[in-house]
Amino acid sequence: MQGFDTKFSDFPDYIIGVTKEIWEDRGIATLHRYYAPDIVVRSPASVVVGNEGVIAATMATLAEFPDRTLLGEDVIWSGSPEDGMLSSHRLLSTATHLGHGAYGPATGRKLTYRIIADCHARDNQIDDEWLIRDQGAIVRQMGWTPEAYARDLIEREGGPENCVRPLSPETDRKGPYTGRGNDDAWGERYASILERIMDADLGSIPKEYDRACQLEYPGGVTGHGHGEADRFWIGLRASFPHARFRIEHRIGRDDSMMAPRAAIRWSLQGKHDGWGVFGRPTGAEIYVLGVSHAEFGPWGLRREYTLYDETAIWKQIILKTG
Repeated sequence: MQGFDTKFSDFPDYIIGVTKEIWEDRGIATLHRYYAPDIVVRSPASVVVGNEGVIAATMATLAEFPDRTLLGEDVIWSGSPEDGMLSSHRLLSTATHLGHGAYGPATGRKLTYRIIADCHARDNQIDDEWLIRDQGAIVRQMGWTPEAYARDLIEREGGPENCVRPLSPETDRKGPYTGRGNDDAWGERYASILERIMDADLGSIPKEYDRACQLEYPGGVTGHGHGEADRFWIGLRASFPHARFRIEHRIGRDDSMMAPRAAIRWSLQGKHDGWGVFGRPTGAEIYVLGVSHAEFGPWGLRREYTLYDETAIWKQIILKTG
């Protein structure tokens, strides 16, 4: 691990260790060491530039959820210490809503939800990040629908003219990482599966997915089998049937003691012009940032984890429709 603290044995150990040190060990000040001063952090809800903004957001989250845990399920990564490495870190988070904050007055509700963070690191610092929380799962456990939460958020942020704009190509900021991942065959295979599904080839699912596949989808949804995969992907694509689907980043890995796996960061850009999981078509211009992880077994794709932020999509729709 050239250029990285010697206490970390490898890159997954660095990513998991730094996350625990910051959040659970209350080492918020270590962000000055582990995050670059001009880091770009993109989430579907907004773009934050600079370490000071990250520190402020971290403190606000811990004030609202003081017992928050971040359990690292997997780190799928590419690159080298010399040139920089990109991790796609999947986490299961638990938290209790004990403080007033972005989700309103404290409710005491206990939450469980997933996060996927793609982070670029070099010389012991993270300097570029793409972060997706399962906001749909969070707000449902708080008693909201994603649509109702998005409407309330717009009002709390000062109305349609003043509210924070969700991530889009127009609001994005260029960071130091320009890589596209690696050429591993498992990443290529999963990218091909997603491209075929998004090209309306739903027959790819029974061909490529294990019949007993386990599926973890936005909103904290767990499903099993071909039918659940078909309903999820067609529900998303049908909402944006003419949107451009793009593979933004692709990693495949085959590590010792682990199933072959892949991480794909992808986007959908276009109009909300179809009936699907986002209701009546509105013609709103939409940008969807998604990340999907897959594990493969002897009978095909056996586990799939996909995240996008439902509340950020609803916010874009509401800003169009009023």
